[in-house]
Amino acid sequence: MARPRTKKFEFGKGIYYFNIKKGYNNNITIKRLEKKKAIDAYKQYLKTQPENCDWLGKWDGKKFIEDNFETESAECK
Repeated sequence: MARPRTKKFEFGKGIYYFNIKKGYNNNITIKRLEKKKAIDAYKQYLKTQPENCDWLGKWDGKKFIEDNFETESAECK
């Protein structure tokens, strides 16, 4: 029997992504089109669930770039 896909969507170029862990093997992927909005949303999740958040960064079609949250949030101020 084939294993079901974990992601039911394709990542879009130029979009910022981060994951929220909601239990065993259950991640919610959140996307934002603008860098400022993505950083603000991620900071709100960090306030309530700091150990359950993973910043992925900006998808360029092959890999995530701008994947270091500390440097990105410092540049955005």
